[in-house]
Amino acid sequence: MKRNIGSVDRVIRFFTAVAIGFLYYTDTVKGNFSIAAIAVAVFLLLTSLSGFCLIYALLGINTCPNYNQSDES
Repeated sequence: MKRNIGSVDRVIRFFTAVAIGFLYYTDTVKGNFSIAAIAVAVFLLLTSLSGFCLIYALLGINTCPNYNQSDES
């Protein structure tokens, strides 16, 4: 998997996941919404740590600045 998430995007995803986790931990979000919020937080955390987002890959989006078009097979 080639990275398709840039540094700024990764930092934003990480802190958004932490914020959602904090809201869940403090019981600010409740019910079914809390389950969806944790699922989103886990997705954001995993993509920020790995540097790869499947949704970006499917849509052809790339925010990684050192992406080289000629490397694509």
